[in-house]
Amino acid sequence: MVGLDPKVYKHRYPSELSGGQQQRVGVIRALAADPPIILMDEPFSALDPISREQLQEEFVKLQKTIKKTIIFVTHDMDEAIKIADRICIMQGEALYN
Repeated sequence: MVGLDPKVYKHRYPSELSGGQQQRVGVIRALAADPPIILMDEPFSALDPISREQLQEEFVKLQKTIKKTIIFVTHDMDEAIKIADRICIMQGEALYN
């Protein structure tokens, strides 16, 4: 579902995976629990531009397949436009006690 062939990756440790591969594993682990809603907070922010674009494309395909409600937090407007079917823009300062 996330582009990692089990024949190649099933015996690898997380430290043996690239950042993009680790992100893919994180996504599929979240989906394995079958939650009704998934919250993803800046899931692609630490990736290089090429890996980020690949994961965005795979994410859009995956969302069409699983049809889950996913709240995707990002500061990247281009990313939001690319992957979202609805966008909420929040502005303001965070309040701390």
